[in-house]
Amino acid sequence: MLLAGARLLSAAEPVFTHIHPAGAQAGTTVAVTLNGAFNPWPCQIHADTPGLTFTPQKDAGKFDLTVAADAAPGPHLLRAFNAEGASAPVAIVITKEPQTLETEPNDDFRSAQALESSVAVINGRLDKSDDVDSFQIGLTKDQTLVCRVEANVLAAGFDAMLRITDSGGATLAFNHDGPSSMDPLLVFTAPADGKYIVQTMGHKYPAGSDILFAGGADCVYRLHLSTGPVVRNTWPLAVPRGHVGAVTVEGWNLPGNQAQIDIASLPPCVFPVIRSDIAEVVETAEPLTLTIPSAVSGRLSAHREEDRYTFPAVKGEALEISVSGPDQGSEIDAWVKVFDAQGKELAVNDDAGGSTDPRLLWTAPEDGTYTVAVGDLTQRFGENWFYRLSLTRPVPAVTATMALNAATPPVAVHAVKIEAGKTAEVKIVAAYTNGFATPLKLIARGLPAGVTAAEVAVPEKGGEVTLTLAADPAAVPASQPFQLVLQETAGAMEYPVTYQMTSVSENNGVPQGYRRLLIDNTPNLWLTVTPAAAPAEPAAK
Repeated sequence: MLLAGARLLSAAEPVFTHIHPAGAQAGTTVAVTLNGAFNPWPCQIHADTPGLTFTPQKDAGKFDLTVAADAAPGPHLLRAFNAEGASAPVAIVITKEPQTLETEPNDDFRSAQALESSVAVINGRLDKSDDVDSFQIGLTKDQTLVCRVEANVLAAGFDAMLRITDSGGATLAFNHDGPSSMDPLLVFTAPADGKYIVQTMGHKYPAGSDILFAGGADCVYRLHLSTGPVVRNTWPLAVPRGHVGAVTVEGWNLPGNQAQIDIASLPPCVFPVIRSDIAEVVETAEPLTLTIPSAVSGRLSAHREEDRYTFPAVKGEALEISVSGPDQGSEIDAWVKVFDAQGKELAVNDDAGGSTDPRLLWTAPEDGTYTVAVGDLTQRFGENWFYRLSLTRPVPAVTATMALNAATPPVAVHAVKIEAGKTAEVKIVAAYTNGFATPLKLIARGLPAGVTAAEVAVPEKGGEVTLTLAADPAAVPASQPFQLVLQETAGAMEYPVTYQMTSVSENNGVPQGYRRLLIDNTPNLWLTVTPAAAPAEPAAK
């Protein structure tokens, strides 16, 4: 997109951190407010999907968002931009289903916002310090309500909680964190017919010294409520890529909490079925011997239970052994161990690579049959303590991400700015694993007219790579997306360079950053080309 006109001396690229409401229904127009700084106003909005039209209003940060009826459902990334640059991406969720907007006052259970349906998605915001948002819903005896909040995955400024009370304000159920994130999940069965209150609130995130509930422009959330069928996971937890037809799904308000559903009827944006390129089996009462590669779905059904499987390996054979589950809704905090035929423990892992899931890169010391065991650190068990154990041979791989800047704490670079007639450097980091050794080069795609970049060879062991962008003196001002890719020197395979939006750190033991977002990364970077600076006026004599 070309931008004309002289730059204002006080102008700066937009700062955009959150949007409220954080979701919209296809085929509707909704007023939205962007949190951030926008000088000059108005700015423009770029969406990573067609069908989203933002019309600026008089007040800075306010737009009317019109969503086309055929707009793609799911999370999408937005950027605010102007002639000086672009903001970091921010997620919004588009659905085919109606969405409800939270309305104040609803701080108290006695003034809860009444919902017309027990199936709803509410876009809300905790507007002020010590805010509590309350919603009234009617339930019948033994009816199950599934509640979950999306806040941390929206990079919100609070650590959400969920509470359910009766009509008199007595607490009946509470949850703080879900299985795989800091966002809560609460499943509640009504003890009697009546009106119930669902409340969401939370403390400031990252945590501070204030014990009040948080509130502010960054405290946005999406509250999901349903007494209808809710799918949590398939069984097994992954299906072979070629699988078609019916699959068993588990969750709530399903027949017996299980159902057979045709995969084609589950849109990826509603429930992403995990596709696997290896054999998938299910734990049985009889001992299982696993082939390599393969994966097994199992459950811990008794106190202190350890599920054990045997597998053959030859001396020097390298294997990757990993366990997952929480991302599919499991409450397991798993560990994995490897034993030889005599029962000697050879390897163990709990958490790997900043994740809560265990993973081992293990090499067999000799030919033989080995045992792999899975258990829970807390020794808990039940229907919700399920896992997927996979045994595969390590595959050479490369990942490429934008390098961190010099800020404190450092963050990944997402945008580049270049003045006509000058150059700008872009730094990326290529990480090689499992013996990856294919020669690669770094190239740029989607550059505007007048901007070029000579390809750069990637060091044979990976690491930091610098690409130089050069803008012709006559380059036209522009502000637009572009991409960087690693391309095989002698082949066609390409690997995108991504901007990672997640970050994990601690400050004196207090968690900072966001481990998991609705969209964790994007290959779409941003390039701004500005006019050449005017020549300096000669000093007065």
